[in-house]
Amino acid sequence: MRVRATLLVLAALVAFEVPAAQDEKRVAFPQQLFTAPPAGSYSLPPIQAAPRGTVLDEQGRSRSLAGYLHGHVTLLSFIYTHCTDPAGCPLAFATLAAVRDRLAARPETAKAQLVSLSFDPRYDTPDVMRLFTKTYDGNGRKPAWHFLTTASDSQLAPLLVGFGQDAAVADAPGGARRLDHTLRVFLIDRRSRVREIYSSAYLMPEVIVNDILTLAAEDGTP
Repeated sequence: MRVRATLLVLAALVAFEVPAAQDEKRVAFPQQLFTAPPAGSYSLPPIQAAPRGTVLDEQGRSRSLAGYLHGHVTLLSFIYTHCTDPAGCPLAFATLAAVRDRLAARPETAKAQLVSLSFDPRYDTPDVMRLFTKTYDGNGRKPAWHFLTTASDSQLAPLLVGFGQDAAVADAPGGARRLDHTLRVFLIDRRSRVREIYSSAYLMPEVIVNDILTLAAEDGTP
């Protein structure tokens, strides 16, 4: 069993070839044809409450998603680690990495966080997600970046429905699963309310950073 878990982790790292945060040039971010409004010069009305549900952390412990979200400004994306579509999960991952770099030196976002939640609990076990945590969330880096999964497809389903995130499973060569989905990234405030939903055409790090700073300034540091 341990050998199988190790092989899954190694396969995930090979399949999910995303750039390091410092190498953004390898990713084609959407072209920004406008000047992002300054942080705090606008408001982001609540869209909906974030759904409640149960997730597994990197150690395999069962936790409520609400417990992760409460009290934090959270940038949440759904991913699966064997995604190879450069305009899909790798783009979401690279965007979060770029946002994190820009926030690292901002004390007003000390309690902001990033969350990547797997679409594919069968493949993305806590062992797989833990290796991503060690690689990208080690040494106390800020903002924190959590890599979460769920115990089963049935446990994941209400979270997908609650966020309005589509996902369709298709067979892939070799018996693997391919997940077809629309790329969305969710900005969630400290009261667990979704305040912005970014599509692939709107994943611009500067815009997202200003949105996070706007939420951080609403009631002081998040």
